[in-house]
Amino acid sequence: MKKTLALLFAFIFLSSFVAEDHETYLSVTEIEYDVEQESIQIISRVFIDDFENVLSKRYQKDISLSYKEELSTNKAIMEKYLGTKLKIMVDGKLLELKLLGSKFDADQIVLFLESTNIKSFNKVKVENLILTDLFDAQKNITHIKKGEEIESMLLTKSKGSNSVNF
Repeated sequence: MKKTLALLFAFIFLSSFVAEDHETYLSVTEIEYDVEQESIQIISRVFIDDFENVLSKRYQKDISLSYKEELSTNKAIMEKYLGTKLKIMVDGKLLELKLLGSKFDADQIVLFLESTNIKSFNKVKVENLILTDLFDAQKNITHIKKGEEIESMLLTKSKGSNSVNF
């Protein structure tokens, strides 16, 4: 009986030291230069619920992206948001990014963007502040591929941009 009481007391005592939940806020963006099409193609993956939350708060309306039809309905708002949070410059020229479409992948939304008429370049500067207005701890991993070279960067709210040379 004493043993059971001691175990119960130990369990209650130790369970009172609950670790604080720590959420991970992460997006992954892949930027690739297509020589033949002279275009920069971008694939960005973000969690659907986080993206819905940031769009709803920023544009002060209830936005749902749970169904394919809602992706089409909210395409202009998604493109507007991405235009303010994802900026790419090649050799000092800011690119105009067009949202081609999006799809679901488990609990993420995959966004497809493109910029056309891009001749060869040497320097790329990326500013990726997606979801940083919602989460201070947001991390945006960004991979840039030109030919066989791949450069990667980790962008955060405090360091939202970086440059690479090819």
